[in-house]
Amino acid sequence: MRNTRIVEMLEVTEAAALAAGRWMGKGNKDAADLAAVEAMRQAFDILDISGEIVIGEGERDEAPMLYIGEKVGGGGEEIDIAVDPLEGTNLTAYGQPNSLAVLAFGPKGTLLNAPDTYMWKVAAGPAANGAVHIDATPTENVINVAKALKRPVEDIVVCILERDRHNDLIKEVRASGARIRLISDGDVFGAVATAIEGTGIHLYMGAGGAPEGVLAATAMKCIGGTFMGRFQFRSDEERARAEKMANCDIDEVLTMDCLVNTDEAAFIATGVTDGELLRGVKYFGQGARTHSLAMDNKTGTVRFIETVYRTGNEKFWVRMD
Repeated sequence: MRNTRIVEMLEVTEAAALAAGRWMGKGNKDAADLAAVEAMRQAFDILDISGEIVIGEGERDEAPMLYIGEKVGGGGEEIDIAVDPLEGTNLTAYGQPNSLAVLAFGPKGTLLNAPDTYMWKVAAGPAANGAVHIDATPTENVINVAKALKRPVEDIVVCILERDRHNDLIKEVRASGARIRLISDGDVFGAVATAIEGTGIHLYMGAGGAPEGVLAATAMKCIGGTFMGRFQFRSDEERARAEKMANCDIDEVLTMDCLVNTDEAAFIATGVTDGELLRGVKYFGQGARTHSLAMDNKTGTVRFIETVYRTGNEKFWVRMD
């Protein structure tokens, strides 16, 4: 039953990726995002679940579907679902790497209903488990990861979102001797990449969206890595929303157990554009091919999955006329 549910959810992210991938390089991020959202919502409809979107496209009055609190599925097992139908809308629109269709799920009441605010984050893979802390300085985190990985600091690569708010962080990391991989979007990728050998990324730090933090924390919990967060509110209104929605002390460190309060969570991502973590959707005359990652905390498995959809058997994805 568990493997069946993983495969069902895999088809949901595949549907979103197949739909969004048709907009790759067309310069229209809104159309790409809408295609992913519609395909993902349609894919949920046929599942025998009673799912609730706890991380989604926004509040009900901001999003027509996959909004926070929306019920999905045809009835059955009660689960919490966190989604980002297209992480990296700009990446898809301009044909840049590492855009993904992403979801996480767990038993009802186990995924933090994070408000749409900023979260300071730090993440590292299993080999550096316990080596980083949200309250440590960037230099301390770099040095501790280097020690854990038994590498010189100069061999450590830190992933950081390229934002003005990170100027001081970038300066300090460079001063520490570490190298930096700046990304324009997609900080779920940035955090998860630290746990996947071969991406060349060893540490993730910086402030990004809180909802994306829950998705990343699920993946890191599944794979045995480290993830910590701390809310960074921009207004009293954001703080009030967090107080209403969060089950944790919103002024304390947000640990993985706070963000994902279960050992039965799973994380699934399908590549939309090519990247270090996953290959993007490839279309050909007889169908399309997807490349996905499925992590299951309950079984301790991490699977890379390639799927071929043959023309005439596309359950959800749509072609552009």
